[in-house]
Amino acid sequence: MLDLNEIYEQVLFECLGFGTKLKSASLVAAGNHNQGIQLESSEGFFFLKLNFDHERDILFKESTGLKLLKESTFLKVPSTFGAGRIGDYNYLLTEFILTGRSQLEYWENLGLGLAHLHLTHAEKFGLEEDNYIATIPQKNNQSSNWGDFFIHERLDPLVGKAYFEQLIPLDFLKKFQEIYPKIDSYFPKEKPALVHGDLWSGNVLITSEGEPCLIDPAIYYGHREMDLAFSKLFGGFDAVFYESYESVFPIEPEFERRMAIYNLYPLLVHLNLFGTSYLPSIERTVTKLIR
Repeated sequence: MLDLNEIYEQVLFECLGFGTKLKSASLVAAGNHNQGIQLESSEGFFFLKLNFDHERDILFKESTGLKLLKESTFLKVPSTFGAGRIGDYNYLLTEFILTGRSQLEYWENLGLGLAHLHLTHAEKFGLEEDNYIATIPQKNNQSSNWGDFFIHERLDPLVGKAYFEQLIPLDFLKKFQEIYPKIDSYFPKEKPALVHGDLWSGNVLITSEGEPCLIDPAIYYGHREMDLAFSKLFGGFDAVFYESYESVFPIEPEFERRMAIYNLYPLLVHLNLFGTSYLPSIERTVTKLIR
């Protein structure tokens, strides 16, 4: 079995070629699913993401998402150098982002950049391939109707998974499915917009220049309000971010009323990943919708 230094050297070889030599490696992030390693090499510094207990294509799909994101916004997005599998490890090698403190224009620039991203449109909601949100498979079968896409590609697979994993009882599964005929009428009709898909503060870095940098996308063409709702789920961004966004791409009235519906999806993600502490928030929204 390869030791970790051998894996690092093999990653550098596969992504950058024979002449790249490893100088040092240091752990910079360790989450529930991934390790983040700073590699110092003869060609400079790189960021390596490793995991070993997930689908073989999970970091390939993240690489694809980063590339599409980078093509579609002026915000900083790390460059990718390769993704693959060595032994039991999936890997993704990207640019190493030096972090710092935010500038005065940080939130304004993030709002403008997200609006710019959301002005990238497609004919249908979804994507040409499935991908992942965190470690959960994310279905992206394309649809011309946002309500249908949201129900069949976002909500139903995850509430079904929660039932299968015995996180919810059958009566709540049936209660949840009662909201499906009701929710389409809440959504304003808009073109499918390219969304980050997992937009919370942990997925926005502050670069050494004080600018925002987007990481860890779960990208697809969806309703742009999904990103905005998700951004408010765990505390929200600075008010300047939302003001800046709306100066370019105004939000339709009554967004606050719709926000809880959009956030059923990330809450179902967290329910399936981390357990039933996220269930009460889901139950409250479902109860309001079926009254």
